[in-house]
Amino acid sequence: MKPLDLRSDTVTQPTTGMRQAMAHAHVGDDVYGEDPSVTQLERRAAELMGKERALFVPSGTMANLIAVRCHTQPGDAMLAGEGAHVYLYEGGGAAALAGVHSVIVGRGGLFDADELEAALYPSDAHFARPRLVCIENTHNRSGGRVFPQLDQLEIARTCRKLGLRLHLDGARIFNAACAQGTTPQALTLPFDSVSFCLSKGLGAPVGSLLCGSRELIDQAHRVRKMLGGGMRQAGVLAAAGSYALEHHVERLALDHANAAAFADGLARVPAVKAVRQPETNIVVFEVSDARDFVARAHERAIWVNALDSRHVRAVTHLDVDRGDIESGLERLMGISR
Repeated sequence: MKPLDLRSDTVTQPTTGMRQAMAHAHVGDDVYGEDPSVTQLERRAAELMGKERALFVPSGTMANLIAVRCHTQPGDAMLAGEGAHVYLYEGGGAAALAGVHSVIVGRGGLFDADELEAALYPSDAHFARPRLVCIENTHNRSGGRVFPQLDQLEIARTCRKLGLRLHLDGARIFNAACAQGTTPQALTLPFDSVSFCLSKGLGAPVGSLLCGSRELIDQAHRVRKMLGGGMRQAGVLAAAGSYALEHHVERLALDHANAAAFADGLARVPAVKAVRQPETNIVVFEVSDARDFVARAHERAIWVNALDSRHVRAVTHLDVDRGDIESGLERLMGISR
C-alpha cells in the first residue's frame, strides 16, 4: 500500500530536474557574496516581490525573525493575527531573540484596519510601543485562507498613518496569488518586507527569501550572521530554489484542485463531522477525536496532522496526484468514528 503523506507540503522530494540543477550549480562562498547561484536567486526573488533586494536564508522562521529584528527594538510590540506562524510556531523567537511583545488581532488569522487600530496600545509609558504589524498570507493554521487584498491595503494605509512597519509572512504567497488569479508582486507591494518559502508548495528542499529595501537587506545580512545563518557554497541549495520558481509555480493550481477534491470526498467519510472548503492547498476538517483519527488514518498509510483535539489538517503538494487522493479517500471510508 502506497503511503499518502498529507502532513505538510514540506515533505516533498526534489524532482529529477531539480536534482540535476543542484548537481550542476555554479557556486562560491556566499558569506563573501561570491556565490553566483545565490545572487541569481536573490535577484529573481526581489523582482517577483517588487522589492529592491532579497536575502537567501535557511528557513522561513529565520526570515521572519530577521524581519522582526530589523523593524523593532527590544520592548516594542508586534501585532499579528490569531494563530500567526510568527507568534505560535517559531519557538518564541520574537520574544527570546528580538525582545518583542506580541499582540493578537482579529480572529481566525484575519483582521481589518479597524480591528488593528482597536488593538493598538495607548501612547503611554505603561505599554509596549506598537512598532510592527505582521500579516500571514496564506494563513497556515486557519486552513490556507487567503488574506483579503482590500483589507491588506487598508491596513497598509493605517500603518503608514501611524508610523508602523508592515511585514508579510508570505510563506505560501504563490498559493495566495494562484488562488486570486494575480501575481505575487500585486499582493506584496504595500509591505516593508516580505518573506516566502521555497520548501513548501514550490518543492525545494531548503530555504526562504527575505525581501525589502536595500537598507533593510543590508541590516538583515548582519542579523543573519548573528543568528548563524551565513552559508558558504549555498548555490547548491539556491539552484533548487531557482528551479522551483521557474518550474513549480504554475502547477500550484493542481494542488488546489486536489485539495478541493479531497475536501469533497471527506464529506462522505463517516468519521468526519465537517469540512472547511479549502481556498488553496490546505484542508481542515472536524472529527470527534483528532488524535484517534490521525492514528487510524496512519494504520491505513495516510499521514495527516491533528491541529487540536477536534480538527485535522491535510496538505496537498507536488508529490500527490488525483489518483493518490482517490485512493486515500477509499481507505479513509473505513474509519467510522
